[in-house]
Amino acid sequence: MSFISLKHLIFIPAFLCSTFSAVAQENSADLAKKLSNPIASLISVPFQFNYDNSYGPNNGEKATLNIQPVIPFSLNEDWNVISRTIVPVTWQYDIAGPSGSQFGLGDTLQSFFFSPSKPTASGIIWGVGPAFLLPTATDELLGGGKWGAGPTAVVLKQEGPWTYGALANHIWSFAGPSDRADVSSTFLQPFLSYTTHDAWTFALNTESTYNWKAHEWSVPINFNVSKLVMVDKQPISLGAGVRYWAASPDGGPNGFGVRAVVTFLFPK
Repeated sequence: MSFISLKHLIFIPAFLCSTFSAVAQENSADLAKKLSNPIASLISVPFQFNYDNSYGPNNGEKATLNIQPVIPFSLNEDWNVISRTIVPVTWQYDIAGPSGSQFGLGDTLQSFFFSPSKPTASGIIWGVGPAFLLPTATDELLGGGKWGAGPTAVVLKQEGPWTYGALANHIWSFAGPSDRADVSSTFLQPFLSYTTHDAWTFALNTESTYNWKAHEWSVPINFNVSKLVMVDKQPISLGAGVRYWAASPDGGPNGFGVRAVVTFLFPK
């Protein structure tokens, strides 16, 4: 795998306005559509930046870079296993009242999806498996400090330019410091996207979390636009969007936030 150099990054906006050949458009559109499938047979490394504010009485701020490699493995002709990892790098200020600033790693979520190598006869793509919460936070205010595990599943369908489906997991804590709060959390992510023939993707989703211990919802609604480009034969997806917090826990974010995503793709 190779990464782009600084001089290539400078010229990325020019590629956004370039016109591809018909073959390049078709290949780019296929790759862009695969990115809409969380368990596609495609190695991808997204770097997802999120910024939110209005936390608590001091209007705290939070910026998180989620590093999210997705790596599929073939078990046999009929089954794949897809590894999805989320490693957050976070800076935050006055999130928990007048707590000052913290910077470092948050807790890691590691998921494995066992998925048929081909869709069903009706075109359904699905995967199930375990998810693990790893207490990798470098500051107690950046993570829960608990080990956790639970089931995860995804189901989707791709018809023409459309992709729609949902991803879910539930995590229970089973080990960790007794003075830290236990975890029982459900994550629900219904998603809908439309990919054009020239590799633009318009996506709408929610990333809702229900905390069963505190009985609180977090419901950000995200709208993102992305474009797949080629830099020295390296496919890269560039995206940006906004989110609206339809619900958040006490002291959580309010109003609007922003997101930007750079994804490196490594087709087979």
